[in-house]
Amino acid sequence: MRNLKLTLSYDGTDFFGWQTQPGFRTVQETLETALAALTGERVHANASGRTDTGVHAVGQVINFYTTSSHSIDVFPRALNAHLPPDVVVRESAEMPQSFDANRDAKRKLYRYVIHNGSTPDPFLRRYCHQSRHALDAPAMGRAAECLHGRHDFRSFETDWPNRLSSVRTITHVAVNRLGDWIWLDVEADGFLYNMVRAIAGTLMNVGRGYWHEGKVAEVLEAGDRREAGPTAPANGLFLMRVSYD
Repeated sequence: MRNLKLTLSYDGTDFFGWQTQPGFRTVQETLETALAALTGERVHANASGRTDTGVHAVGQVINFYTTSSHSIDVFPRALNAHLPPDVVVRESAEMPQSFDANRDAKRKLYRYVIHNGSTPDPFLRRYCHQSRHALDAPAMGRAAECLHGRHDFRSFETDWPNRLSSVRTITHVAVNRLGDWIWLDVEADGFLYNMVRAIAGTLMNVGRGYWHEGKVAEVLEAGDRREAGPTAPANGLFLMRVSYD
């Protein structure tokens, strides 16, 4: 039995999230169908984490067990021949039997993308949140600094509690701007339900001038989701990479 690792990219627009759900099109079911066609086996794709409806991935990681004798280099090419155009296998690797894409993940980096121009871009609307309100990206970045480190992030978790603990460690958080584009990067050892989207919505309230920069620290301290900003739309969120070192 072999344990294989795949790195995927997918456009989450037309998927009902990662996890298989009866009656809905999901990334997991789509990938497992392609794996079955290639290997002739019923395969379980174990992901680094579940992405929600409409959320995209540049570097989702999964592992699965198979008795297939196909060369490891064959898997991306052969699977892509079976997959629809909104899912692509980018890389494949042979892993030790003990490797688990979910449990062994050390950090994940999510990026939230905002188009902040006066005229919306109809061709990119599926891949960004379009805000016509002028946003102060430097103010958003300064406000986000308090999120760095180990904290209880329940103020940014939808329907708390969803996990045994809402304590997480953010190792990197930054807001950048280039022209009409703003992106928020958050890397952490784990994420709560809608955590990045809630952070993005909160920071946009600062960017619009609705809230002062210190409000984010107050929200974090409050431990109450009602104190934070709105949950930003899913179409702007990307899982960029998963780190295992």
